Amino acid sequence: MTENKSKSKLSTKVTDGKSTKDTLSENPTNKRKQNRVTVQVKKKTLKYNETLHKLQIELLKLQNHVKAKGLRIVMLFEGRDAAGKGGTIKRITEYINPRGARVVALEKPSDQERTQWYFQRYTAHLPMEGEIVLFDRSWYNRAMVEPVMGFCNDEQNKRFLKYAPMFERMIVKEGIILFKFYFSVSKKEQLKRFESRQHDPLKQYKISPVDLQAQELWNHYSIRKFEMLTETNRTLTPWTIVRSDNKKSARINCIKHILYNLDYKEKIRKSELKPDPNFIISGIDEISLMEKYLMDPDNFPG
Repeated sequence: MTENKSKSKLSTKVTDGKSTKDTLSENPTNKRKQNRVTVQVKKKTLKYNETLHKLQIELLKLQNHVKAKGLRIVMLFEGRDAAGKGGTIKRITEYINPRGARVVALEKPSDQERTQWYFQRYTAHLPMEGEIVLFDRSWYNRAMVEPVMGFCNDEQNKRFLKYAPMFERMIVKEGIILFKFYFSVSKKEQLKRFESRQHDPLKQYKISPVDLQAQELWNHYSIRKFEMLTETNRTLTPWTIVRSDNKKSARINCIKHILYNLDYKEKIRKSELKPDPNFIISGIDEISLMEKYLMDPDNFPG
């Protein structure tokens, strides 16, 4: 009888219940676990994300200070195609209030704008009090892209190189804080990024006919870069070169350079914001480096 009762109980468990596996699968907690996937992330990626997050908090503090004090900041982002300018701008503006920060990326000039004073279309976008403006390419189009691609003549280019330092001096003397960044990418890395864009449907909009000629005209751009730095790097308005073959390091160090050189409330220790000299180079040092390769432009830094 005892044996039969045991069998009956066992039978009831099997008939009325489910196997342990089935019971676990019905548990909502275990269902959530089943929907999860283990992902491996490189330590350096985690460190990058952690560092970027910390710097983006500092950028928010900076923006609050800019608003409170009525400051005006202009940042120029220049460099060859696919040098990483846009990605850096995106990380800078990702969390700051768009009401106090603007990205300016102008299309080619209209017929009317072509008849204006060259700097006129840019002055319209300069910041008001409490505002930060980031130029994704700026008036320096006339120093590199336009002369290389034949969009301006030599006289217009020379006139620009003469007047740009005067224009920028007026801006700074007016009280605007000016940062000039040139993103330097190697020829090999640029080609790699172009190929990536051509095969990625989400990046194909970044490819233009001008971009496709960048490799062929590499040396022409190098010579124009040297002229631009030589003529427009001034003590009051210096260039900052950002080595950008490593995109993530370029972003981090560019943001650090901005924060390191500005004072604002509740700023973290300055030692935590000091940029890596392997990625941030002064304009004067870049000129000196390029002078060594004047007869061999293939070895010019990008």
